[in-house]
Amino acid sequence: MQKGSSCGVWTTGIGSVLHFLVDGLCICCLYAMVAPFGLVHLTGVFVTYTLMAFATQPLTGMWADAMRWKHWMLLGADVLLALGVLTASLVQVVDLASMRELVMFVAALLMGIGNSLFHVWGGKQTALTTGNDIRALGVFVSTGAFGLAVGGLFFSWSLAYVFLLLICLLSVIALNISLSKGGVLEVSDGKRGRFSMIFVCAAILGLMLFVMFRSSVSEVFTTGIKEGPLPTSPSRGGEYLLMVIGLIAMLGKMAGGWISRWLGIVPTLVLLLLGVAACWLLKSSLASSGGEWWLMLTGLFLINCTMPITLYLANEVLKGREGLAFGLLAAALIPGYLLATM
Repeated sequence: MQKGSSCGVWTTGIGSVLHFLVDGLCICCLYAMVAPFGLVHLTGVFVTYTLMAFATQPLTGMWADAMRWKHWMLLGADVLLALGVLTASLVQVVDLASMRELVMFVAALLMGIGNSLFHVWGGKQTALTTGNDIRALGVFVSTGAFGLAVGGLFFSWSLAYVFLLLICLLSVIALNISLSKGGVLEVSDGKRGRFSMIFVCAAILGLMLFVMFRSSVSEVFTTGIKEGPLPTSPSRGGEYLLMVIGLIAMLGKMAGGWISRWLGIVPTLVLLLLGVAACWLLKSSLASSGGEWWLMLTGLFLINCTMPITLYLANEVLKGREGLAFGLLAAALIPGYLLATM
C-alpha cells in the first residue's frame, strides 16, 4: 500500500470489520422484524431496503466526494442505522397492523440510507488512504457478503443490538484515526483524471455493464448451489448453504485483489473469465453425477474475484471522484440481479 501505509492498513482493517457488521446488522434486523409476522411483508420491506442501500449510492458517493470532513458521513450512517434498529424494535409493541407496516418500511428506509452512507464512506477512504491499492479494495468489499450470511442465518434482536454496539465502538476508533495527523479528510490530493469526458463515460458505462453481468452470473451460480446436496442446520432448521455462499463470495473478492497484483489486471481478468465460462459449460455434464454444485462454488468464487478489479479501474477512471465510482458500480448490481431472477 503505497500511500499512508500505516493509516491505510488501519483504515482498511477497521473498514472491513465495519462492512461485515453493517451488512450483518441490516439483514439481521430486517429478518428479526419481519419473521414473527410471516413472509407477507418480506418482499416490500427488502425491496425498500435494497433500493435505498444501493440505488442511492451514486448520490451519496457524490456527496462523499464533495465533503471535506468525511467523518460526518460515518457519523450520519451510525445515527441512521441506530434509528433504524430502534424503529424496527417498535414492531414488538405495535398492535395495529397498518402501523406495524409503516414501522417496517420506515426502519427499512433508515437502514438502507445508513448502509448507503457507510459504503461510499468506506470505499472512498480505503481508496484514498491506500493509494487505490487493489488488494485493500478487495479486502474492504469482501466482508459484507459474509456479514449478510451471518446476519441472515443467526438473526435475533440480541445479535442486532450487539452488532450496533460494535459498530459504534469501531466507528469511534475509525474517527480517531481519520482525525489524527495521518488521516485523510480532504476531497483527494487535488488531482483529477487525465482522460477525456467521452472516454470516462464510455469506460464507466462498460464497467457498469460488466458489474451487471457479474451480478447476474453470481445469482445463477448461487441458484445452482442451492440445488446441490449441501447439509442443513438442525439447530435453525435452515441451511448451512447461506454460510457457504457468503464465505465463498468473501474469499473470492478478497483473493481477486491479490491475484491481480501478482499477475496483472488483464491476465487475471482473462483467466477468471475463462474459468467462469468453463464452470458454466461443464455444469450440465456433471449434473447427473451430483458434482454440478462444486462447479457452481468454483464459478461463484471466480466471478467474485473480479470485484476489486472493476472498483480499481473505476477509481482510476474517476480519479478524485472515488465515492461516485463506488456508488455507480453498487447501483449497477440491482439490474443485474433482476435480470438473473426474471
